[in-house]
Amino acid sequence: MPATDFQGTFGRSLLSFRRDHQVDSNTPAAGSSSHSMDAELDSFQRQVAEKFTDLNASGELLSLEWIGKLLDSFVCCQEEFRAIVFNHRSQISTSPMNRLISDYFERSIKALDVCNAIRDGIEQIRQWQKLSDIVISALDSRRPVGEGQLRRAKKALVDLAIGMLDEKETSLAHRNRSFGRVKDSHNHHRSMGHFRSLSWSVSRSWSASKQLQALASNLNTPRQNDVVASNGLAVPVYTMASVLLFVMWVLVAAIPCQDRGLQVNFFVPRQFQWAAPVMSLHDKIVEESKRRDRKNCCGLLKEIGRIEKSSRVMNELIDSIHFPMSEEKEIEVKQRVEELVEVHEALKNGLDPFERKVREVFHRIVRSRTENLDSLC
Repeated sequence: MPATDFQGTFGRSLLSFRRDHQVDSNTPAAGSSSHSMDAELDSFQRQVAEKFTDLNASGELLSLEWIGKLLDSFVCCQEEFRAIVFNHRSQISTSPMNRLISDYFERSIKALDVCNAIRDGIEQIRQWQKLSDIVISALDSRRPVGEGQLRRAKKALVDLAIGMLDEKETSLAHRNRSFGRVKDSHNHHRSMGHFRSLSWSVSRSWSASKQLQALASNLNTPRQNDVVASNGLAVPVYTMASVLLFVMWVLVAAIPCQDRGLQVNFFVPRQFQWAAPVMSLHDKIVEESKRRDRKNCCGLLKEIGRIEKSSRVMNELIDSIHFPMSEEKEIEVKQRVEELVEVHEALKNGLDPFERKVREVFHRIVRSRTENLDSLC
């Protein structure tokens, strides 16, 4: 769907309902204040709509670059939301805003666990990089490939294939890690089981699927009386909670994490300006997850699919090799190594900036919640 198809408002907005039922706004001062607040809230709705409209039209869906743009959009929306909360902090402690804002920040705590699990998924991808690096080194085109190099490459490819199995198909170990801790040394890795033992910061019983369901629980369109009573502030709270849920859902969809699952009841009524672009992205990702070659994958990230495909083709090629190796096979090996190098470099160049953005999202959520708690003291 073209980006322009998402422009405009669907139906009668809740904000217009609030304006129609505004009380005590007959004085010029009250009218001016109400007008200013309406403009601020409308601007936030437009900004969210524009960010997600751009995401529909930019980059390759579910690539590291695209998800990075999604996280940038979240940070922008979060900062705008912070400003709205700060500007109207006098209303935060009154009903119904005290209930609504408290609910939002409870959801945001759940999002922090998702961020930690995603960071550990990134660490797991780095272990795959190390294995692909072994394959590339063993089959270096600058020297003849012997049986020893093939055995070394084959072992790394088998470890890589095991490591990339969906989490449900293999047991997971536990290790406590978090954003606030220094990275441990990864020397002396001897097996994929050991790689996994260094991967997960959440408890053994933690489930990404259940965490998403908790994030989505009771996320309902604001009631009209709450919109009126909150002077419209209920709308940006709902908007930000929906954006938070969507972003966390995308991260879980894309990156390996414990007990992945995308079965979340996510729907945005079309009266919101940002509903169409968000639901369009949601539907595209659901369709991607249903593709035959992606159903049992450990993550929908495009780069994961590429390294999985490249390593599988390389593994099949090695299985077909007999010595002495023919010139034709030597040429094919070089070609496959070049393909693996390209995928390897894309991950190498993309993972660090991506992790920094996940880290930034984590800290922005923490800061926003802390500021809210301080404002209530």
